[in-house]
Amino acid sequence: MAERIVIAGASGFIGRYLAARYRAQGAAVSLIGRRGTDASWGDTSAITTVLDGAVLLINMAGKSVNCRYNTTNRAEIMRSRIDTTRELSAAIADCVSPPPLWINSSTATIYRHADDRAMTERTGEIGTGFSVGIATAWENELFADDLPATRRVALRMAIVLGNGSALVPLIRLTRCGLGGAQLDGRWFRAPSRVAAGTFHEFRARGGRQKFSWIHIADVMGIIEFIRAEPQLDGVINASAPNPVDNISMMTTLRRVLGVKFGIPTPRFLLEVGSALIRSETELVLKSRWVVPQRVLDAGYRFEYPDLERALVQIVNERRTSSSEA
Repeated sequence: MAERIVIAGASGFIGRYLAARYRAQGAAVSLIGRRGTDASWGDTSAITTVLDGAVLLINMAGKSVNCRYNTTNRAEIMRSRIDTTRELSAAIADCVSPPPLWINSSTATIYRHADDRAMTERTGEIGTGFSVGIATAWENELFADDLPATRRVALRMAIVLGNGSALVPLIRLTRCGLGGAQLDGRWFRAPSRVAAGTFHEFRARGGRQKFSWIHIADVMGIIEFIRAEPQLDGVINASAPNPVDNISMMTTLRRVLGVKFGIPTPRFLLEVGSALIRSETELVLKSRWVVPQRVLDAGYRFEYPDLERALVQIVNERRTSSSEA
């Protein structure tokens, strides 16, 4: 009988990838979500039925943070993470044969703006502000209940790169000649944004904010590695071992795409542009310097440890899929 893997929140880019990969390997994949799934949020008994006897639960549920951080969206970002994690915990508690491993999505944004040193699981410093508060509450909810038969991991993921990820708009901008660095600078301190913890403070100069990333194949690789290493629990960074800075990231992307120049984008244009596309400048201006020390120490070998190799694979995949369409 095929092993059963449950993925919650599989409608997003990462969840779809994981579901497809596990099915290709012969696993029986059950989904939990809002609609068109094997169990729906709010029906805890159905979720328990799906989880009972499963070998792995992966939870990727949560509203995308690629939005404006207004009052409504902030509340939904929090609710969509806390409520779903709480419901999964309650469902596992009711299982006769609970899943032995629960991997819950978290985020490398939990660490402070770091341009002085790398943040590891042991030495990393938790930051402040809205995004950090969301991540902290999310992880606290994961570990809140006593589930002695289920090992739990909060996977602090860096920006995930793949064909369909946040890289796609950067590729489009680069091909239009706008593939220069995203430059931080001073900006009007709106009292409401300061109070909500959503205002980005000017720190990094000249596009030197760190860019921590991971190829989606290594997200899958780390999940499988965690399954095979029972000593790995608690918080684990999921990021490539060789982060770069923003200017290097954009230079590498232009080289891979064969684009000779890229106009840098100063903060005032980023603020205007992010408002127009309903996003936030924090997503590109915060310095995320994250190293996956625990999986490296345990012996995980990355399929894509370096950015250029990862970008080449993704761009080639996009070209192949476009030519076949």
